[in-house]
Amino acid sequence: MKVRVLVVEDDVRAAEAHSTYVGRVDGFEVAGVAHSAAEAARFLDSDRAVDLVLLDMHLPDGHGLGLLRNLRAGGHVCDVIAVTSARDTEVVRRAVAQGVVLYLLKPFTFATFRAKLEQYAAYRDRLAAAPAEVVQDEVDQMFGSLRVSTSGSELPKGMSSETLREVAGCLRGAPAGLSASEVATVVGASRVTVRRYLEHLADTGSVTRTARYGGGGRPEVEYRWR
Repeated sequence: MKVRVLVVEDDVRAAEAHSTYVGRVDGFEVAGVAHSAAEAARFLDSDRAVDLVLLDMHLPDGHGLGLLRNLRAGGHVCDVIAVTSARDTEVVRRAVAQGVVLYLLKPFTFATFRAKLEQYAAYRDRLAAAPAEVVQDEVDQMFGSLRVSTSGSELPKGMSSETLREVAGCLRGAPAGLSASEVATVVGASRVTVRRYLEHLADTGSVTRTARYGGGGRPEVEYRWR
């Protein structure tokens, strides 16, 4: 039996993309799409067969966590994966406190999206196979299915999440686009190393590349956070 998914996303193009992604992962199907908190609440009130909600945090009529709080108060026990650009640590903390099982930051590739859904599917499989009463090891295995790190599969060989975080943070805080040399100066790494991370961020859709013209030499590549 397939996992029925409700996509809650205010951006129409993003909602279509997420729905397409769901359809490409074995064992999952789209139950519906909602573009606001009110629309999501109405859908869930009329169809309680939804197993999983892909929840954006920035909705036109309220915060995603407010919707989640109201759903829980109304007796909805469907699982929730946050699919959002909200990077605030406080939002992450509150999401965990309100039972969000996984947190997926935008932008992301299909491979990353699929990995999160496969983690969730592994958790459901372990849950379905468990006896009515479980021992500690079985509980640990269930929770472990949700906590498996996917960073190794997302980063190319030889790249570290710490350096990637520094490079991304440099671009996010910049008022304008930066070249690889400029980022390298800030993070204290070589230009060649930094350029590799910048190209990875560009390939995964986190930054844009543009040509910067000036002087008499070849144009530099400028990177800008989306």
